[in-house]
Amino acid sequence: MTDLRVLLQIPASRLEAINAVLLDPNSQVMNDMLAIIAKYGTPEEINRKHRESRKLENLFKQVQAKAPGYIQDLNWLIEQRDRGAFISVADYRRKILGPVAQTTQFKDDFAVTLEVSALQYFPWVRVMAEQAIANQTLIPGRFIAVRKMKESEADGDLPAIVAALDIIGASFVETLDTKGTDGSNIHLGGPATITGYFGGIGQPNEHALQWLDEFLYYYTNFGVQHVLNFNAGTILLGFMLYKLGVDIQFKISVFFGSDNPYHALWIMTMAKLFSREDGSSPLIGFNWSNSINNETMELTADFRRKLGFEKVVRFEHHITEPQKSIVIQPYNRRAELVQIADHVANIAAKHEGGDPEVDVTRAHLSDILDYFRDKQEVIASGDWDNLQTNFLDKVAACEHSARALTENGLSFIAARNLHKETK
Repeated sequence: MTDLRVLLQIPASRLEAINAVLLDPNSQVMNDMLAIIAKYGTPEEINRKHRESRKLENLFKQVQAKAPGYIQDLNWLIEQRDRGAFISVADYRRKILGPVAQTTQFKDDFAVTLEVSALQYFPWVRVMAEQAIANQTLIPGRFIAVRKMKESEADGDLPAIVAALDIIGASFVETLDTKGTDGSNIHLGGPATITGYFGGIGQPNEHALQWLDEFLYYYTNFGVQHVLNFNAGTILLGFMLYKLGVDIQFKISVFFGSDNPYHALWIMTMAKLFSREDGSSPLIGFNWSNSINNETMELTADFRRKLGFEKVVRFEHHITEPQKSIVIQPYNRRAELVQIADHVANIAAKHEGGDPEVDVTRAHLSDILDYFRDKQEVIASGDWDNLQTNFLDKVAACEHSARALTENGLSFIAARNLHKETK
């Protein structure tokens, strides 16, 4: 086996051949990509536009122009943060463990990021915060949105959510409209063409460049830095854009279906090839398929570390899922999270559904297809309050995971600006 292993070494000439393609001034695929980028300026100009659009005062201007009523909620959130209304990490641990918390050596080096998907509407932020204050519970440290971008931009939710999560110290990942449900594959419909979706949907033909264009639009105009990525072509575009100097970031979506260590090795090998001199990569999140087990994460963690990505690439693992349209229920991986969280670093515990025993009691069962509904249709159907309930159930499930981690001497990352280590 040792002799065979040597045969896997990649000669420098192979890299020279790849560089010849990337640097070919007559390559249309490269020129088309560079033309999209040039619309927004040089990498330095693009980053400057991003930083300006991400400033809180500029986000507030966008909110004021589209949803002025949200300004009061944002200011309220700032006031609650500044007065220390939210429970500290130390007090939370004492709440769960009592006096034992004082002598417990929590494994902070393996802290698990608390994550919830999907934060679709800005009004949910205040309700979530009010509950956290009243019950002295936690607000997650990471959120995903899967709402239609143009709709969210038009009604002011997009800049309001970006501002709110900067205020509370939580990271935020958006899902661009060029995600395969925009009619990109003209030959696919609904269930009657389901087999065509197995690798056939996504960003075919010119849609990869449309994704790049859309990403740069929201990066420069709304401060959106993190997006989902679930097509091999757009993943490569993300790597190249970052290598060129644009400070975007992305995470692999669960819809990409990364379900074994070799798939992860392929992606991380490309990440390494296009990493910057400082070793950084735009790939900051790797969302595993629901089918993976702890061993897959352990095996991948080994070469993630050897590639220098342990602190760069977060493993995002679904702990709960919606009741409908995605997995067989009941689905709850919390016990597995506790088993792995003491020895695999940089994991996010993603909660996309409430705890199954709670979810099944709701008038409207959580459904992954709710992400793709128009806001007006949600309101007209009478599901507006139901979807908020489903969201709060996810936050509660996230809280239950934080409790389980704490009970086992393990650490978590909640909204950093709200839940300080001590008060």
